[in-house]
Amino acid sequence: MKTQGVKPFWTAIIAALFFFAACAQPGNGTNQDQTDIQERSQVKIVTDMGDITIELFNETPEHRDNFLKLVNEAYFDGILFHRVINGFMIQAGDPHSKDAVPGEPLGSGGPGYTVTAEIVPGLFHHKGALAAARLGDQMNPERRSSGSQFYIVQGRVWSHEELDQMEADRGIQFTEKAREAYTTIGGTPHLDTAYTVYGRVVSGLEIVDMIAATETGERDRPVQDVSIIRMEVIK
Repeated sequence: MKTQGVKPFWTAIIAALFFFAACAQPGNGTNQDQTDIQERSQVKIVTDMGDITIELFNETPEHRDNFLKLVNEAYFDGILFHRVINGFMIQAGDPHSKDAVPGEPLGSGGPGYTVTAEIVPGLFHHKGALAAARLGDQMNPERRSSGSQFYIVQGRVWSHEELDQMEADRGIQFTEKAREAYTTIGGTPHLDTAYTVYGRVVSGLEIVDMIAATETGERDRPVQDVSIIRMEVIK
C-alpha cells in the first residue's frame, strides 16, 4: 500500500469501530511480556471452532476483575461472535446474541453498565490483543468501555512507512517494541490510545484466524453462527 493511502484506510476503520458497543502471541519483546506473567489470570474461551486461551493484564484491574466476574457468572456462555472483519478483529460480548435468529441486528447489548477506561501506555493492539469495545468519542468522551463487549485483534502487518504516516497524522509515537510487533506479527496500530487493551491470546491464535476468515453478511455478522460454548477460569 502506498503511504498516501494509509490515512483513509485507518480513519475509516476507526469510524467503524466507534460503533462497537452500539450496533498470539505477541512477538518477542512486546511490552505485554511482563515478568509477572505467571501471576496473571487466564481464561479459556471454548468456541465451536476450537479453544482460545487468554490472559488478563494486572495493569488494567477494573477490566480484569469485571471480565472474571462475568466469566464466573457464565455471562458469556452461548453468545456469538456477532461482528467479524477479516484482517481486523473478531468481536463478542452481546448477550442479545444468545439464540439470535438469522439476520437479527446485534451489537447493542450489555450488562447495563460501563467500565472506566484503563488505557495504559505500553499495552497496544498487536495481533492477539484483547480489548474493550465502546461507544465513540462524541457520545462517550471519557472513552468508557462496554461492560461486556470485547474484541480480539487479528489485524495485519504494517510497514515502517505506514507507521510513520500514522504518527504524523495523529501526533503519537510508537515505541520500538510496538513497531517490532506491528511490522512482524501485525495488529491494528491505529486503535492505540483510543481503546483499553486488557489481555492477550496465549494459545489458539489460529482459531482467531479461522473465525476471522468466516463468511459474513450484513453488519459483519457471520453467515454461519460462531458460538462461545463457555468460558472458564483456568488460572
